[in-house]
Amino acid sequence: MDPAERAQAARARVPRIDPYGFERPEDFDYAAYEEFFSTYLVILTKRAIKWSKLLKGSGGVRKSLTDLNRTFPDNVRFRKTAEPCLQKTLYNVLLAYGLHNQGVGYCQGMNFIAGYLILITKNEEESFWLLDALVGRILPDYYSPAMLGLKTDQEVLAELVRMKLPAVAALMDGHGVLWTLLVSRWFICLFVDILPVETVLRIWDCLFNEGSKIIFRVALTLIKQHQEFILEASSVPDICDKFKQITKGDFVTECHTFMQKIFSEPGSLSMTTITRLRESCRAALLTQG
Repeated sequence: MDPAERAQAARARVPRIDPYGFERPEDFDYAAYEEFFSTYLVILTKRAIKWSKLLKGSGGVRKSLTDLNRTFPDNVRFRKTAEPCLQKTLYNVLLAYGLHNQGVGYCQGMNFIAGYLILITKNEEESFWLLDALVGRILPDYYSPAMLGLKTDQEVLAELVRMKLPAVAALMDGHGVLWTLLVSRWFICLFVDILPVETVLRIWDCLFNEGSKIIFRVALTLIKQHQEFILEASSVPDICDKFKQITKGDFVTECHTFMQKIFSEPGSLSMTTITRLRESCRAALLTQG
């Protein structure tokens, strides 16, 4: 067996399932990931100890489902052949939440969020209450029938880009691109299936701790970090493609560095500014009907 064949055989023996149950793509860079994770593991251990201490003093966490088959088809734990199959757990959580919050019921996007919560907590009740915290308190009106909160925050992002990254805003305006076309999945899925798992979980840590402002920090960081690349776009399809590409690669995989960037790259982003922009954007949307 020549060296190339040995290398191919070695790759074939490497498990393609990540620790969360997701299948890795054929071209996954194992060497780069192992190099990143060898250093990140130290950080992860320190953070686990810190969270353990915090949770001990906090008193703990308070105690159209037709999308189930489309939830994480690349995750072995959600397949019907899995034992146990997490589809049943997901169904229970979403059904219970629909009965608990009948003003929302079920909305697309909630299945991905609940699915992640189940993968991490491995507990139906904890997943239910964390979902309630997100949908009912942290992101009100994101998942209501009118989705006014979601639409408002997309317009707020557009205004923040206009303030902080005017060249990108001018590109969007010049091509008549609606921000909802580019970022609606970022907001409604809270970056699930968009950014790597470890990165999403770190973002969610901040989301639960600091509130929805973190979503704008993540979005602005992605756009600012790739501003020159985005500005190369010359058409609407080109812009859409570049916004898909900026959510991939080493910058988002190296989650610890990425999280440090989101608190420095966007600059000042006060809750006062967010609230003011939300009020004006919401009023404009209501006027439009």
